[in-house]
Amino acid sequence: MRNLGYITQRLGYGLVMVLAVVVLNFLLLRLAPGDIADMLAAQAGGATQEQVQQIRQQLGLDRGVGTQLATYLKEVAQGHLGQSLYYNASVSQLILDRAPATLALVVLALLLAIVIGTLLGIVSARKPRGWLSHVVTVVSLVGFSAPVFWSGIMLLIVFAYWIPLFPASGMLDVGVPPTGFTKYVQIAHHLVLPVTTLALVYLAQYSRQARASMLDVLGADYIRTARAKGLTERRVVYVHALKNALIPIVTLAGLQFSQVLAGAVLVETVFNWPGLGRLAFDAVLNRDYALLLGILLASAILVVIMNMLTDFSYRLLDPRMRSTR
Repeated sequence: MRNLGYITQRLGYGLVMVLAVVVLNFLLLRLAPGDIADMLAAQAGGATQEQVQQIRQQLGLDRGVGTQLATYLKEVAQGHLGQSLYYNASVSQLILDRAPATLALVVLALLLAIVIGTLLGIVSARKPRGWLSHVVTVVSLVGFSAPVFWSGIMLLIVFAYWIPLFPASGMLDVGVPPTGFTKYVQIAHHLVLPVTTLALVYLAQYSRQARASMLDVLGADYIRTARAKGLTERRVVYVHALKNALIPIVTLAGLQFSQVLAGAVLVETVFNWPGLGRLAFDAVLNRDYALLLGILLASAILVVIMNMLTDFSYRLLDPRMRSTR
């Protein structure tokens, strides 16, 4: 019953957060300079003032901001995110079509960064003055300092042109119709460079965080007690210390999920990956407000869900959290 109450509470907080994001995004876009009606008229080769006014009426731009916001919130509550002016398609359908590509990229990159970064941090923490610890530190600093777009371009040059091991762009091979299992093999092949690019920056952060966390935990009294009992070093590190050392790493993962989504915009642009990031880039260039609002809403929902999963992970890692709400 206590867990059910906790879940209900977190869902309530999540809904309030999503509502606040929807309202804020709508107001910020409406306050941005420029007029979408004028832009549409310019794209059509010009229009009279009466035609521009007609476009404004069709889009509801002639009404007050409060009325526009109320109408938009009502449509969102009904599951309607509007129509994309640039693609001339439903915003909801466009997001549903592109979301799996972005989720695959972001989740795989985050998992790769967490797993490899944590392992590197643990290895360097076991011998903090060893040569491997210094190598991990240098690699972490280099990986953290390199911009995402620069890393992506370098990987493209090396592994797509100089050593053509991986495709340079897209999700599927051109001219090869995918069927069955072959489709997933092609997607995995195209994912290697984008996932590696996105994971490099965050891998460096997780390795540093894991190293610091493990050094702190390994100096605790209960770890000395475990060693005094004659437990092997492997059991002390991977059974007793790792569980507590993972708590800051889980916190970092929850906080950084929104950053990984933002980084996916650059990565998808560099590799022409057909995800939400690329879709958002096109929406900004073409001032497609309805599409951009839909993408921001989907991103906010994903971040809220990730934060909830982070809270639930706390309760699994730390039994003391289970007795609190």
